[in-house]
Amino acid sequence: MSGDDLRDLYQEVILEHARKPRNYRVIATPEARHGQGFNRLCGDRLNLYLDVVDGEVRDASFQGSGCAISTASASMMTQAVKGRTVAEVEALFRRFHALVTGQAGNGDADVDLGKLAVFGGVRDFPARVKCASLAWHTLHAALASPSNEVVSTEE
Repeated sequence: MSGDDLRDLYQEVILEHARKPRNYRVIATPEARHGQGFNRLCGDRLNLYLDVVDGEVRDASFQGSGCAISTASASMMTQAVKGRTVAEVEALFRRFHALVTGQAGNGDADVDLGKLAVFGGVRDFPARVKCASLAWHTLHAALASPSNEVVSTEE
């Protein structure tokens, strides 16, 4: 598959998740963790909900408004974290962040991320990195301290 074909495929995956986001809902359990994210650069807003039981993310969902990359990233992230331990989710966060910021040393990060590797191309567009990483920073904050503070991509 050529580079152009791969880029087209990646774009299709992102657009599919943007049009039909997965896990776009509120988790209504009283113990669910909640995080809020805001991208001051473009106005993307996100509410993230996590059901964490015995150190495992049992369910994840989100609601909000944002661009296609932000929505697709949140959709794919909520799918990727379900059933993982908090430690596994934190490791996934670090790999994703390294991928989108261009800090990944080699192609191994892409393989480890599976479908999330579609976001690798945003590293060439610094403003879009914030769109792709908003949900992930919100996730990281909600796991660390579910204090309901708004997370910004500027921090």
